[in-house]
Amino acid sequence: MWNTFITAAAIDHALDLLAQYRSDARIINGGTDLLIEIERKVRTPSVVVDVSRIPGLDEIRFEDGTFHLGASVTHNQVVGNKLLAERAYPLARACWEVGAPQIRNRGTVAGNLITASPANDTIAPLRAMGAWVTLQSKARGKRDIALDEFMLGVRRTALEPDEMLTEISFPALKENECGTFLKLGLRRAQAISVVNTAVVLGFRDWSLEIRDSARIQPPISNLRSPISNLQSPIESAWITLGSVAPTIAAATEAQQFLIGRTLDDETIEQAARLAMNAAHPIDDIRGTAEYRRAMVRVLVARALHQLRDGAEREDFPANPVMLWGRVNGKFKIQASKFDSQGSNFEFRISNSDVIETSVNGKRYVVRGATDKTLLRMLREDIGLNGTKEGCAEGECGACTVYLDGIAVMSCLVPAPRAHHAQVVTIEGLQRDGELHPVQRAFVETGAVQCGYCTPGFIMSGAQLLDEQAHPTRDEIQQAFTGNLCRCTGYAKIIQAVEKASQTK
Repeated sequence: MWNTFITAAAIDHALDLLAQYRSDARIINGGTDLLIEIERKVRTPSVVVDVSRIPGLDEIRFEDGTFHLGASVTHNQVVGNKLLAERAYPLARACWEVGAPQIRNRGTVAGNLITASPANDTIAPLRAMGAWVTLQSKARGKRDIALDEFMLGVRRTALEPDEMLTEISFPALKENECGTFLKLGLRRAQAISVVNTAVVLGFRDWSLEIRDSARIQPPISNLRSPISNLQSPIESAWITLGSVAPTIAAATEAQQFLIGRTLDDETIEQAARLAMNAAHPIDDIRGTAEYRRAMVRVLVARALHQLRDGAEREDFPANPVMLWGRVNGKFKIQASKFDSQGSNFEFRISNSDVIETSVNGKRYVVRGATDKTLLRMLREDIGLNGTKEGCAEGECGACTVYLDGIAVMSCLVPAPRAHHAQVVTIEGLQRDGELHPVQRAFVETGAVQCGYCTPGFIMSGAQLLDEQAHPTRDEIQQAFTGNLCRCTGYAKIIQAVEKASQTK
């Protein structure tokens, strides 16, 4: 897959490597896009630079009304950040719509931008909120560039071969602003957008009346809503559209039309129709151009209705399922990210080197696996065949394992990322010869069918119970959005987790 894999210890280290190797190198962080691109020969780097362990690169900062996301911030970190959910809801909503928990645990917002597919979910809300990115290189130092200037076309950005995206910044929604993100996919989860839209509106007359907190998920005490929003004139409007043009499109006509108007039904319908003028889609396997244009009108109208009625958060979960697990009541996220050397953490892995890792509490020294995925290393080099390969593209969840305590798709993790890390597979769930409660419940309820998807479901179910001891049925379904059962027998699987939660 690559000749050399190098784990960067600091931003300067990564920039030195990019300056040295330039177009022969590619940065990897979450890898949920890049590994598939490498497998499909879309990208063929000879050197891969892993920046996922650089200290501080996973921080979320809020300073002077502006959010700053480090390049390692994952989608689930955004979803789990209460301040982002409160003051940057369109982005939090978009991150929640990305893939499934295992994908959101590895995939980064920065990676979503760098892949530069117009169907990627986070680009539209970031554009609507006026985001910019910080790029760094040895030759040019730092430069900030607006997101609309950064995105040049389908899978093309302004990023130079020796540059690294280090930060994403955008202003928080103001007190008189509200916004949302809506997406149309071909299924409820794990779906690429056929069309998506982000809408951010600012109102001239903002009510001091606090929204009914019982209807807002998660409950947020200081969110305010315009008086009925029917009588409140709009003073600013952003409507951005994804998957309908080579880059994210701004519905300029619709935005200008809304200024000074109130959100009555007629205004909403006219604005939605004007938004169609910004859409220049193509026909592809997910939808025709005509269908996409029609869905632009539907989604924009739906978003405007929700914002008018204060209903945009009604189906956003109060306690999103992360599959992070907990230790002493706290999420495991970021646990074991660095070895005992801390900020001096640095090593180079190439084909001649070894991977030293802990799997199910046992130390392994693996040679000749540095160009493999974690899934292949577990099966081919360590001999643990319980973890299955169902798709090798992060679609089915059969390969779910825990990496440093967090559920991931092992087919989308480079094997060298397991160096000095802790991995748990299906074989490691039992303790002292006793099955895990979820394993036992699968047997007792008959949840095991052909068995191929079973390890992934059990890993997701066990991590869910570690995170939430008594999940609701909806939360169980959220946990399984990344797991595909080709036998279509989800009822017994859900029943098994419910049973395990009662006995755990």
